[in-house]
Amino acid sequence: MRTDVISIQTPLTDAVVRTLTAGTAVTLSGVVYTARDAAHRRFMEFLDRGEPLPFEPLGAVIYYVGPAPAPPGKVIGSAGPTTARRMDPFAERLTALGVKGTIGKGDRSEQVADALMKHTAVYFAATGGVGALLSRHITGARVIAFEDLGPEAVAELVFKDFPAVVAIDCYGNDVFAEGRKRHQIGKG
Repeated sequence: MRTDVISIQTPLTDAVVRTLTAGTAVTLSGVVYTARDAAHRRFMEFLDRGEPLPFEPLGAVIYYVGPAPAPPGKVIGSAGPTTARRMDPFAERLTALGVKGTIGKGDRSEQVADALMKHTAVYFAATGGVGALLSRHITGARVIAFEDLGPEAVAELVFKDFPAVVAIDCYGNDVFAEGRKRHQIGKG
């Protein structure tokens, strides 16, 4: 496993995604979009009606987060990752549209790994429980869609050296599956 940290800039390209391998530490900088369950369901409704998403999906990274309100003098409140598996049913469709990365916590389904391989995309894991620390790497935030969803509204964030780990790469390598296998732990 690599011990160095790779700095990457959004939007992501296929060429960049192909350089990322499972277990690699990265820092992300650039624009990233927030979306959780309710927003993903609305994305699907838009697509079913033939309407565009409220952001450009080509090269986009989506962070599964429902940030806390911004305290005085800050651009955002605590912004830790939510469990990614809840967004698994939507991954194939979004990666097919060009979404190149997602950020969350926890493992993903085989269907997500297959979608990442098929569409040259990547899943990044961020550390749960440290949302206040992660928010220090967010230098800008503005709601761009679904304001009625409150903290689950879609926002455009600006990242500066946001720390994450490549959890599933575009070759199907999965740090969670590898860890379970290495330690002979059943999938739970």
